Amino acid sequence: MPGFFREAARRIFAQELKDSNLTSRDESDQYAPQYLLTPTGAKVNRIFLVGTLIEKEDIGTDSEYWRGRVSDPTGSFLVYAGQYQPEAAQFLAECELPAFVAVVGKTSTYTTDDGNVLTSIRPESIQQVDELTRNLWVLDTAKQTLERIRAVEAEIDQNSKLAKEHYLTDTGHYRSIVKKALESLK
Repeated sequence: MPGFFREAARRIFAQELKDSNLTSRDESDQYAPQYLLTPTGAKVNRIFLVGTLIEKEDIGTDSEYWRGRVSDPTGSFLVYAGQYQPEAAQFLAECELPAFVAVVGKTSTYTTDDGNVLTSIRPESIQQVDELTRNLWVLDTAKQTLERIRAVEAEIDQNSKLAKEHYLTDTGHYRSIVKKALESLK
């Protein structure tokens, strides 16, 4: 299929994902990927995160539908897996808590009646990893977040300009999130 490629999975800390509420599609096509623009200018369709699976619950009524909470040093991500993510659902069903996990998935947003945007992840894959893998993810994510912060401060590209405009990004706040994440490794 010409033009078919997988979006790169972006590394974002939980707090920044939670702060994100600006979604867009590149084309008018309803099947075009939906992107979430974060306060530091990351344009996210797929996400790669590593953290600690701290909660899991089967919230399905007719069939299994798992909700998991994965914690990083800045907050937590919600992952939802059901019949369309069978491997991820099976992993959540069988995994012992707590566990270090790596998740690759698509971001999904839901706007509540009062206008709040809730962000969750539909996992393409979840696997158990070790503490070193988690620590390396924190380091990589910190580095990439700092690069995006510098881009927002300099308004280097369209995404960083748009993020600064929409969120009035307080780069000091995101620098302190990065610092908190790095301090958690000590």
